[in-house]
Amino acid sequence: MPKVERAIIMAAGLGNRMHPVTLTTPKPLVKVNGKRMIDTVIEGLHKNGISEIYIVVGYLKEQFAPLVTEYPGIRLIENPYYDTCNNIASLYVARDRIENAIILDGDQIIYNPDILAPEFERSGYNSVWTDEETDEWLQTVVDGIVTSCSRTGGKGGWQLYSISRWTAEDGKKLKRHLEIEFEQKQNRQIYWDDVALFCYPEEYQLGIRPMNKDDIIEVDNFSELVALDSSYKKYAEEG
Repeated sequence: MPKVERAIIMAAGLGNRMHPVTLTTPKPLVKVNGKRMIDTVIEGLHKNGISEIYIVVGYLKEQFAPLVTEYPGIRLIENPYYDTCNNIASLYVARDRIENAIILDGDQIIYNPDILAPEFERSGYNSVWTDEETDEWLQTVVDGIVTSCSRTGGKGGWQLYSISRWTAEDGKKLKRHLEIEFEQKQNRQIYWDDVALFCYPEEYQLGIRPMNKDDIIEVDNFSELVALDSSYKKYAEEG
């Protein structure tokens, strides 16, 4: 059975939807109830024995430097394209690290570290079954394999979350496909997740790792931040 050997944390983005907080702080370093979001991710990885961690940084990158001394095993990878390209650029700059890797976003809050367990059967995303209508990416799964994904959502499917695992074989493939899209096709305004799910779906047989909705929170915007931590109300009142 494949096992995660390293982690790549995406933390380069501008976090525009979290203004005004992210005007001075990168989104993964924003504290929610006293704790930086990225700390919940790193601690969750450590609890699962994953300590080789690469953090892809861009916006306000110097603020991530203390993490290298705070935690063992952390290395920063700079994404120089963070303000002109979508997040395909972040995985592109970390493309040599994808084999046997777990890829996560730094701006989520992990409530249940078990969802980051290192053992996995096939490459694919942590996902939550949803009966209700959602506008998030929704996968159809047949016999354990993802057969399609809807970018516009729907209901009665597996909602994709920003935690994915990649075998050595699929990691090699993903690296090659990233290079084709980013270098040759100059296809730089897509999500890196588009590569396996939409650009080359026939070349991967992705699975899912089921989890519960309350295992994790993806904080998308300022109003969601205020709902989680009322101390940010003061920003809204000042505005």
